[in-house]
Amino acid sequence: MKLLQVSTRDRLGGAEGSALNLHQAYIKRGIDSWLAVGRKHLPDPRILEIDRVGPGTSAYTRFLWRAARASKIRLVQRALEVAAFPQAWFDTLRGLEDFHYPGTRDTLRRLGHEPDLLHCHNLHGGYFDLRVLPEWSKRFPILLDLRDMWLLTGHCAHSFQCDRFAIGCGSCPDLTIPPAVRRDATAENWQRKRALFAASRLYVTSSSEWMAGLVRKSMLNPRMTRVIPNGIDLTIFRPRSRESARQKLGIAQNSHVIAFSARGARSNPFKDFQTLDATVQALGSIGGAEELVFLCLGDTGHGERIGRVLIRFIPFTNSPDEVSLHVNAADLYLHAARAETFGKSITEALACGVPVIATSVGGIPEQVKDLSASGPSEATGILVGLADVEGFIAASTRLLNDHQLRRRLGENAHRDATQRFGLDRQVRDFLEYYETIIEDWRTYL
Repeated sequence: MKLLQVSTRDRLGGAEGSALNLHQAYIKRGIDSWLAVGRKHLPDPRILEIDRVGPGTSAYTRFLWRAARASKIRLVQRALEVAAFPQAWFDTLRGLEDFHYPGTRDTLRRLGHEPDLLHCHNLHGGYFDLRVLPEWSKRFPILLDLRDMWLLTGHCAHSFQCDRFAIGCGSCPDLTIPPAVRRDATAENWQRKRALFAASRLYVTSSSEWMAGLVRKSMLNPRMTRVIPNGIDLTIFRPRSRESARQKLGIAQNSHVIAFSARGARSNPFKDFQTLDATVQALGSIGGAEELVFLCLGDTGHGERIGRVLIRFIPFTNSPDEVSLHVNAADLYLHAARAETFGKSITEALACGVPVIATSVGGIPEQVKDLSASGPSEATGILVGLADVEGFIAASTRLLNDHQLRRRLGENAHRDATQRFGLDRQVRDFLEYYETIIEDWRTYL
């Protein structure tokens, strides 16, 4: 089987990391796997960077685009980009989503062969032309891996409480939701996508039943949809000695430690930084004999001590082992979100045997088995309502003060993650789904 995946880049976020993990796992299994990305960082020769310019691009446009990529000054870079692709700039001013990426069509030539299946992860992010879907889907099967709602909407990655995507966007209540647009052309964006999907033969996967439900309400209308939860490497994300982890990190053994992902939380509208911040401050003000340590993962800042509270900032790292080390030092993992399809950091914490306290939104209830619903024998954490600061405080206090319950939930978490969220399981499920898709697609040749 010859597989080609498409992703925004070859490292960093959850979707990007998942695509890379699958690519590397396929290669280990002897599969002819390739990954095409909007921005390449790794030296892997089987990872191709999708260039914006294609074989039909004029020499003048190529010169301007290369100059833009070489420039270190943002204003100069932007001016050259506009000069290279003026139509894209005009569309952006009108609020239209930018599909002007002619290099997309050149990817197959550079690959040297047509794939047996194309697995597309996030297609927004400024690197891919959706207009290839009708043509390509008639040459080989295309699987859309929905990590957010962008393909279903007139511009946003998550619509929150807005259901207009189901009937047709327009009069958008919030144009600033990423990917933001300048003017309300959401109706036209939605119609363009619907027309492209109607002319294509597409298959869909999602990491949660919640997202699959949104697909069924949308204009996408795929031939087939299957839920395959994201997998992680269980040889890295596993319970380790908490004492050893704390010793390596210089954390007192008798401390209470709470970890959470703070990377981009202040500016990311899908994360709920206000609730997280208020929870941290409130927990820090509650008296107690033990030192209380907050590990702010993926964020930079100056650590500080306020009374018994120690706040430590852990800069972002591409090392899964480093992430696992810090998570294993924690008693609890907090995850406050306003929208979430499937939280990778949640799964990593569960696999490490750390109970999770999280907002009950999106696909999170499919990851975390809530204590009130599942009981101590099955629960892996506690779910609270949207923006429920008091709920986060109460749940955190309860588990910090009940060592036996906290340990039980941690054991449940590791066992459940091992059964449901392993990378090997995800790889097997995708390979089986690929075969099903290819067989179905061939019936329509």
